[in-house]
Amino acid sequence: MNKLLMLMLLIAVGGLLGCNTMAGAGRDIQRGGQAVTNTANHVKSEM
Repeated sequence: MNKLLMLMLLIAVGGLLGCNTMAGAGRDIQRGGQAVTNTANHVKSEM
């Protein structure tokens, strides 16, 4: 029973860490997209 509880706890912690990692990756991708959009708008305004 103790081993099962530890296994469930480790899976829960791993899941939470995975969600946090994906959220951080999503923010990084969003910032990259915003930089591309800003550059495109800047080039467009200079034309």
